[in-house]
Amino acid sequence: MKVTLKIWRQKDGNAQGSFGTYQMDDVSGDMSFFEMLDLLNESLVMKNEEPVAFDHDCREGICGTCGVVINGRAHGPLRGVTTCQLHMRSYKDGDTIVIEPWRATAFPLIKDLIVDRRAFDNIMSAGGYVSINAGGAQDANATPIPKANADEAMDAASCIGCGACVASCKNSSAMLFLSAKVSQLALLPQGKVERKERALNMIAAMDEENFGGCTNTGACEVECPKEISLVHIARLNREYLRASLA
Repeated sequence: MKVTLKIWRQKDGNAQGSFGTYQMDDVSGDMSFFEMLDLLNESLVMKNEEPVAFDHDCREGICGTCGVVINGRAHGPLRGVTTCQLHMRSYKDGDTIVIEPWRATAFPLIKDLIVDRRAFDNIMSAGGYVSINAGGAQDANATPIPKANADEAMDAASCIGCGACVASCKNSSAMLFLSAKVSQLALLPQGKVERKERALNMIAAMDEENFGGCTNTGACEVECPKEISLVHIARLNREYLRASLA
């Protein structure tokens, strides 16, 4: 099938960017979205033109490296998938596809579709860990944990830190990402020792990185490839309130 690509091109964060238009005439519906971009880049290199820079690594929806805004939606039109898991069968012959990077002050652009997401690393460094000596791997039944808590902690831990929640929020809020990281530790015994300091320190780090406030519109949950629930944001607010009053 034939598709027209309008891709954001920008040499670096200080340069002026614009959309480049590319015609793809031999796209298979079985191609992944990134395989289609690989094909485009091969043709650009053959013509001695600059290939499109985009982030990717595992291409299995695990690492969280990939992520672009496609026709106004983070990761594209499907729910519960990353950009690397999206296939061209989701588009029709003759479609025009607009591809942009994550747009957020906290995610400065590096080149084309690549942004710097070290802000997430800084938030994690502020408290997204357990510093106590947990010892070696214990038997699964050694530390009793209610199944509901274990299940919810696992759901929160599925966050891959791709940044889709930030890109989809009109305030560029990182609340869904942060709440998932706080929840997965606050729900488990190993994480309860530092739960107060964690909530205060990680929220302070989020504010320092210039993320916006939560809009309560739920766009983050809709675009999250792991479908992290807004319930975690409610828990984060409770954790912060409890820590502030302590």
